[in-house]
Amino acid sequence: MNRHIYTVGQVNRYIRNLFARDGFLGGILVCGEVSNCKYHTSGHIYFSLKDDRSSLSCVMFAGKRSGLDFRMKDGDRVVVSGNVDTYERDGRYQLYASSIRLEGMGELYARFLKLKQELEEQGLFDPAYKKKIPPYAMTVGVVTAKGGAAVRDIENITRRRNPYVQLILCPAYVQGDLAPASIARGLRVIDSLGVDVIIVGRGGGSYEDLQAFNTEEVARAIFACRTPVISAVGHETDTTISDYAADLRAPTPSAAAELAVFDYAEFESRVSAAGSRLTRAALLAVERAEAECARRRSRLQLLSPSAKLLERRHEEREYTQRLESAFLSALARAERRTEEIGRRLEGGAFAALADARTRQRMLIERMKGLNPLDRLNQGYSYVEDPGGKALRSIAQAETGDMLKIWVTDGILSTEVKAKNERKY
Repeated sequence: MNRHIYTVGQVNRYIRNLFARDGFLGGILVCGEVSNCKYHTSGHIYFSLKDDRSSLSCVMFAGKRSGLDFRMKDGDRVVVSGNVDTYERDGRYQLYASSIRLEGMGELYARFLKLKQELEEQGLFDPAYKKKIPPYAMTVGVVTAKGGAAVRDIENITRRRNPYVQLILCPAYVQGDLAPASIARGLRVIDSLGVDVIIVGRGGGSYEDLQAFNTEEVARAIFACRTPVISAVGHETDTTISDYAADLRAPTPSAAAELAVFDYAEFESRVSAAGSRLTRAALLAVERAEAECARRRSRLQLLSPSAKLLERRHEEREYTQRLESAFLSALARAERRTEEIGRRLEGGAFAALADARTRQRMLIERMKGLNPLDRLNQGYSYVEDPGGKALRSIAQAETGDMLKIWVTDGILSTEVKAKNERKY
């Protein structure tokens, strides 16, 4: 029997025609919880509608955005109006939304908030119970899916930061009905091995994919661990109950490895720097100790009798030298003073003698000026009356008086014959 062979495109086109002819799928209203909501730069909105059993891919094109009057996000419970059709190229069907209205909070998100409140009231999230992550962990336990992206990221980060750290993996289901019990069992096993820190989590996924970490079983298993636990579930924007119960939340598994594993190169550098500081401190302490020993040794030497005697002898020599120096200095000053006084006396005597001689010459000159002989030598004469008095006026003489006239070389006697008064 010959059977006709169809192309993939023919099959997808046929299915699309079936969808188009089905009146049930046109203008349908679908209620569900929003998940994986993404606002594309083109203006389109891609999201999924989910309930407890199924998921439906949806898209609202930019031209239909007028049918949405709120900012849709994961966890919203909405009613979407549109038609279900097949995307022929990929062979998958999806709901093409024409309008979306908010119906209230999604059931999964409501359960999340309820459980979070219950556990918070019981103290599972209390900071008082949070354990510090050890700064130099050498063994790290990991509870996640074997072969998943999360464990590869943790291995790569650990190998890069510190190849001496030992990773111990306890594989666990991270999605599905078996996941909560599997994760809780993995935490108990790893905690019993005495590791330094535990990383529990998984890579990114939809909101529903992360529900295993929103369970009470996993939260209580984390809280019961004696070992510090880092929760690393999904991406940075994802927050789960495990994040609240853990001692530390990491935005991603890679970030958890960064927080759990110390950088060996940086550690080595710090150790080297600390060693240098210790060496310098030790050398400084030795130098100070040596200086203190020398100081104490000097004090002991100074306090010994021989040192005292030597000090006294040294002081005696110093005093003797100072006295000799002072005596010699005083003697030198006295000699210089004597010489100076002698010079001053000698200079004064010569000056006085010169002054006396000068005065003598002056007096001689004055006496010469007063000597009558000098006058007589100049043609003058000296006349005495009969009584021996100097005759200065004709009124002192009378006719017939005998007068004496003194000239240079003798005395003349003369008689006054007449008096003639000089007329001017």
